[in-house]
Amino acid sequence: MLRELSIKNFAIIDDLRIRFDAGLTIMSGETGAGKSIIINAMNLILGSRAATAFIRTGEESAEIEAFFDVDESSSTANVMAANDLDPAEGLLIRRIIAQNNRHRIYINHRLATIRLLTAISENLASISGQHAHQGLLDATQHLLILDRFGGLMSLRKVVAERFGRIQPLIRKVAALKAKQARRTEEIDLLTFQRQEILSADIQADEDVRLERELLLLKNKEMLFETVNSGIEALYSGQGAVVERLIEIRKQLEKVARIDPELIPRAEGLADATFRIEDIVEGLRGYLSAINVDEGRLEAVDDRLNRLRLLMRKYGGSLASVTERLTEIDRALAGIDGLSDEIAAAEERLVRDRQVLLTTARELSRRRADIGRDLAGKVEAELERLRMAGTRFQVEMSRIPTTEATHPELVWEEGAVGETGIDRAVFMMAPNVGEALKPLSSIASGGELSRVVLALKAILAATASVETLIFDEVDAGVGGGVAEIVGRKLAALAGHHQVLCITHLPQIAKFGDHHFAIAKNVHEGRTRTVIQPLNEAERIRELARMLGGVEMTQATLDHAREMFENR
Repeated sequence: MLRELSIKNFAIIDDLRIRFDAGLTIMSGETGAGKSIIINAMNLILGSRAATAFIRTGEESAEIEAFFDVDESSSTANVMAANDLDPAEGLLIRRIIAQNNRHRIYINHRLATIRLLTAISENLASISGQHAHQGLLDATQHLLILDRFGGLMSLRKVVAERFGRIQPLIRKVAALKAKQARRTEEIDLLTFQRQEILSADIQADEDVRLERELLLLKNKEMLFETVNSGIEALYSGQGAVVERLIEIRKQLEKVARIDPELIPRAEGLADATFRIEDIVEGLRGYLSAINVDEGRLEAVDDRLNRLRLLMRKYGGSLASVTERLTEIDRALAGIDGLSDEIAAAEERLVRDRQVLLTTARELSRRRADIGRDLAGKVEAELERLRMAGTRFQVEMSRIPTTEATHPELVWEEGAVGETGIDRAVFMMAPNVGEALKPLSSIASGGELSRVVLALKAILAATASVETLIFDEVDAGVGGGVAEIVGRKLAALAGHHQVLCITHLPQIAKFGDHHFAIAKNVHEGRTRTVIQPLNEAERIRELARMLGGVEMTQATLDHAREMFENR
């Protein structure tokens, strides 16, 4: 039950707080006073999309807050408990709409998601707007109404889950069969790739070694000249380092006869000479290797080009080429088992399809019985609403197939969908002797308003929603019919909290509580205010609703008589 609603900086509302109680609460006011704004705020509390257009001009954010008492045995309480929220504390929903689009939701002071808000508020309250009859004209909603009335939502959910489970199976079988159709082409491609990689006989880090060798081969002449010059300078050229060392050694050996301490120095020069001779020998061997194979440069270049081509095709490195070979071997082995995989998937598809059809047929059978029950109850309610003789029927038919319908989702020339195998259309004949026709083609605005109210009255008896909100659902009715609508709303209020926005005094007089909504100017800004009315104020409001530019004593007397004769 809604206990309190607080609205701040929302449209033309600056700061408004409304406290509600059980029974029938009437809200009335001149057109444009802001009644629809309150409905918009409630829609946000129940999970509708936030928009910055709701924010009052000049403000950075708008806030809507609602507090509900929660029955601990209700589905709302179950959802709260599943999300670690204590229903015994009640339910406090707060939404903040910000100009920067960083909107926030709080549930019992905890930051929450729109998904959680939608789950919690699903059975919290029901809003029937002044255009509710337009929704009733949408035949796609009729099946949902029927299922809610018959308590079939849980079975409908099972059908949707099983339908959802079969969809990926259908896609999997189709993909496997398409793969099988491409099998020969795929095997040829994989076999070619495998042979291409194997024939290259790749060695680990071969590309690194060849790159190094290629660098040496391309610089062969420079290396030859440099090494050869070094040999000449060290050994074979005129005035080579070795000759000079030998000459210096001989001179030191002569003078060592004078000073024996020079003997080790002379011997050191002899060792240096031998080491240089070794170095020269190594350099000569290096030159010999450079000149061994004149065709090596072309061979190395060709080999590297082949390896680079494989690397470009299969991943960018020799390691990735080797890994691709492993993948190819695995893929070829998998193709061999493709037929078995298709057979297993088709077997599971047949089994799951049968389970889906069994559940959908059971749902369809129960819908047929419930449709007749709903039609009888609607006719009875419409008779109480001054539409005696009206015939109402729920016409059931199969979902038609289309070119896009998969053969596995066809049963007895009809389609199987997430709602089952049925379509439902509400048919009505408001006048005796007329044929039944869809609501969209025969019902007037006043008749549709009464059909909406009749359905609400019937569904309220089976629904777990505690708060019913009617926003001018009385459109198109008046006089005696309006009074009957008022009595019906009052009767609903015996089982549910009912909030009703109305322009009709014949309905407003039945309220247990009455709020007047008005628009005024405060400090240069237009704002909406709401005021609870006492008995005297209610009579004046009824008189205003009765009409007339001036409120005469006769109008007041009429209003008082209406109020006292509820």
